[in-house]
Amino acid sequence: MRPDALLPLFAPLTSLPGIGPKLVRPYGRLLGREMPRVLDLLFHMPSGFVDRRARPTIAEALPETDVTLEVRVDSHQSPPPGSRAPHRTYVSDASGDMVVVHFKMDPARLEHMLPVGQTRWLCGRISLYDGMRQMTHPDRVLDAAGLAKLPAVEQVYPLVEGLAAGHVRRAIEAALQRVPELPEWIPADLLAERGWPAFREALARVHRPANPHEATPAGGPWRRLAFDELFAHQITLALLRAQEEKAGGRATVGDGHISARLLSALPFRLTGGQEQAVAAIRADLAADTRMLRLLQGDVGSGKTVVALMAAATVAEAGRQTALMAPTEILARQHHETIAPLAEAAGLSVNVLTGREKGRARTAVLTELQHGRTDIVIGTHALIQDDVIFRDLALVVVDEQHRFGVEQRLTLARKGEAVDMLVMTATPIPRTLVLTLFGDMDSSELREKPPGRQAIDTRAIPLDRLDEVVAAAGRALSSGARAYWICPLVEETDTSDLAAATERFEVLKSIFGDKVGLVHGRMSGAAKDEAMARFASGETRLLVATTVIEVGVNVPEATVMVIEHAERFGLAQLHQLRGRVGRGDKPSVCLLLYRAPLGETAKARLAILRESQDGFRLAEEDLRLRGEGDVLGTRQSGMPGFRTARLEFHSGEVEAARDAAAQRIKADPDLAAPEAAPLHTLLHLAERDGAMRLLSAG
Repeated sequence: MRPDALLPLFAPLTSLPGIGPKLVRPYGRLLGREMPRVLDLLFHMPSGFVDRRARPTIAEALPETDVTLEVRVDSHQSPPPGSRAPHRTYVSDASGDMVVVHFKMDPARLEHMLPVGQTRWLCGRISLYDGMRQMTHPDRVLDAAGLAKLPAVEQVYPLVEGLAAGHVRRAIEAALQRVPELPEWIPADLLAERGWPAFREALARVHRPANPHEATPAGGPWRRLAFDELFAHQITLALLRAQEEKAGGRATVGDGHISARLLSALPFRLTGGQEQAVAAIRADLAADTRMLRLLQGDVGSGKTVVALMAAATVAEAGRQTALMAPTEILARQHHETIAPLAEAAGLSVNVLTGREKGRARTAVLTELQHGRTDIVIGTHALIQDDVIFRDLALVVVDEQHRFGVEQRLTLARKGEAVDMLVMTATPIPRTLVLTLFGDMDSSELREKPPGRQAIDTRAIPLDRLDEVVAAAGRALSSGARAYWICPLVEETDTSDLAAATERFEVLKSIFGDKVGLVHGRMSGAAKDEAMARFASGETRLLVATTVIEVGVNVPEATVMVIEHAERFGLAQLHQLRGRVGRGDKPSVCLLLYRAPLGETAKARLAILRESQDGFRLAEEDLRLRGEGDVLGTRQSGMPGFRTARLEFHSGEVEAARDAAAQRIKADPDLAAPEAAPLHTLLHLAERDGAMRLLSAG
C-alpha cells in the first residue's frame, strides 16, 4: 500500500487551484500522461533559467539577452482599428529609448499596465528592430511592489501549446505547498558528506533557486533528487538480484546436435566475438545460477544469430525460448531472420504480437503450452496472463531500454529460474550500463560479419535538395533501393521539419508507384505490407520515419537519405545508416541538414562521417548530448528517469549502487523497521515491481 504521506503527491493535477478540465489536456501533453498528477508536475524539471539580477540600462542591454530594465513610460501608440500592426509603448531611461511591442492586446489594458509618466520594471528579451532596441511581450511588467517579490533567479520550463510560462510557474508553486516532510532514506554519512538538503527542501530549491548554480542539474538540490531516483532504481536491481540468488538457477545443458545443424545452415562463419559470446552464454546456461547477460553489438554485428545459438542449446535440453522485441515490425523482422535458419536446424518457431487474434492466437498459445514451439518471438503480447509455456528456460529481450525492469520480470516469471539475455543494437557506454542494468555480465560484438560494406557518409545542406532527389532518381534507374527518412509524420504549424507524408507525396509525383511510405501511426499490418513491398522490390524508394531504425533488413537497399539530420542524435543516425551497407554493393548515406548548424550538430555530423564504430559513437554521443540520445529514447535524460542526467550525475550512479548493495546485503527483504523510509522512496519513484518483490517475500 502507498504510504498516506504520499497521497497528496499522487492526487490529480486538477486538485490544484486554477487547473480546471480545460487545462488537463495541455498538461497531459506537457507531462506525458493522460491524467497528470501533482507528482508529475513537481518532477517537470526546468530546461534553463533567467538571472533576474541582471539590471543593465537600456543602452547596456545586449540584444538577444534576458534582462530586467527600470524604465519611465513616455507614450503609447495604438494601431488603427482592423490593423494587424502591434501596440507600441515608448519607454526610456537616462541612457536611451526603447519600444515595447504587444500584438492583439487591448490598448486600455496596456495603458493601465504601463501608465504614462510612471516607472515600471520590464523583464524580457531585448532585440533590435530597424536599429532600435525593442522588447516584444515582456515576461513581466512590474511596479515597485511587484519588483520586491521578483525571484533573483527564475527557472524556465519546457512548454506546450495552450500553456504559458505563468500557468506552469503558478501550478508548481501550488504543488510545492503539497509536498510533505518525508522520512530520510539516504544514508546519514552520505547525506552529510554531500551536504544535500532534505527531499522537500531539494524540490523547493530546484524550482525556486537562490542562485544560478542551484538552478542547474549540477547544483546540490537537483543532485539530491537525481540520487533519489538512481538509489530507487539500484535498490530495485539489487532486490531482483537477491531474489534470483535466493531462488537459484536451473542448469540447461545441450548435447550440441541442433547447434551443429544450425551452424552448418548459416551462410557465413561466426566471427570471433560471436563465438566468444556463444561460449559465455552456454557456460551461463549450464551453471546452477541464473544468467543475466547483456549482449551489445553494433548495427549488423549478428546478435540475433548469437541468440538463436543460445535457443538451440535450450531446445537440445527440451526447453523453450521467448524473444521479446519492442515493436511489431522488429518482432516480425526477427521472425523472418530466424525462421529459415531454425527450420534448417529442426527448431519450431512461432510469432505472437498484438495482431494475432482469434483462432490464430489460440493456435500459437496451444503450441506453446504443449511444448511444440521451441522459440516464440513477440512483443509485449508475450507478457499477457494467458500466455503459458510448457517449460520456459530462456528470455531474450531486444532493445531492453525500451522496456521496464517490471516487464522483463513479468516474462521471466512464466518459467522456473529463467535465464535472461538482454540485447541492444545501441552500444552503451559503461557508466550507462551500470546505471540501467547494475552489475550485469556483458558480451560485446565489435566485429562486422564478413562482406559488410563501409558506408560512404556525406553531409549536404537542404538547399541542395533538388540535387539529392536527382541523385536518388539515378540510383533507382540503376536498380538500387533507397530509404528517405523524415523526423515527423505530417507537417504541423509549429514545426518546419520535413513531414513523411508530405515528402512521400512530392517524391511520388516524381517517381510514381516506385515510392512507398511507412510510419509509426500506421497499423502493424499496413507497416508490414509497406515493408514487404519494399523488400520484394515492388517499391524501390521507401519514405519512412524512424520506425525503420532498428532491425529492418533489406540487403538490396544501398542509399539512405536522412532529412533534417541535425535534429537526430548521433546513435540514432548511426542506427539509421546501418539499414544500408548490408549487401555486397557500395552504399551511401546522405545527411541533409538545415544551415547554419549549431556547434553540437556540426560536431555530431563530423564524427558520423569519420567513424562507423558504434561503440566510439556512443561515447561521443554521451559527451555531446547526454544519454537520452545514446539510447535513442528522448532528447535528454535517461529513459525511465525524471531528474537524473548522466552527464551531470554519473558520480551519483556509483554512490547509489554502493548504498543499495549495502542495504540489501544487511536486510535482503527490507523488513527491518529502519527500512521503512526506503519503502516510501520506492513508492515515490513508482518502482512497483520492487514493491511486489517485497510483498511476495
